[in-house]
Amino acid sequence: MRRRVAALVALAVLACAAPAHAAPATAQQDAASDKPFAEHKIVLQLSDRDPAKQGLVLSVANNLLKAYDPDKIAIEVVAFGPGIDLLRAHSPNRARVDSLIAQGVQFDVCMNTVETIERETGRRPELNPKAVPVQVGVGQILTLVEHGFTLVRP
Repeated sequence: MRRRVAALVALAVLACAAPAHAAPATAQQDAASDKPFAEHKIVLQLSDRDPAKQGLVLSVANNLLKAYDPDKIAIEVVAFGPGIDLLRAHSPNRARVDSLIAQGVQFDVCMNTVETIERETGRRPELNPKAVPVQVGVGQILTLVEHGFTLVRP
């Protein structure tokens, strides 16, 4: 009986001392670790379906990369609501998005929006596989702002 009690106490101590399990890194943490020397941190909000606004977001990201050393600026585009159309697999802007990703820009897609579309249409939208899923797009923006990113809504 003593052994059983001792074993249970030991398990309880270990359970309390050890972390439950490591939470996965958020997109914000990934962005910050990818650009440790970034002097400027910008989050671009995209919540519009309008192709002109989507083009503007892409142009702003591209212009920032030209104006600053790409290693000195962290750019994250957070798409939610109708803005996720930019990150659909067959978006007319797919090549521009992929080019910006190759230059270090991160594109986040709101999974709440994706799940809503799936519920309403019965089909999950096909997304750019390079887009980073975040559960709540607006929450991602809030987290980034709290970590020193400047919010820009072109």
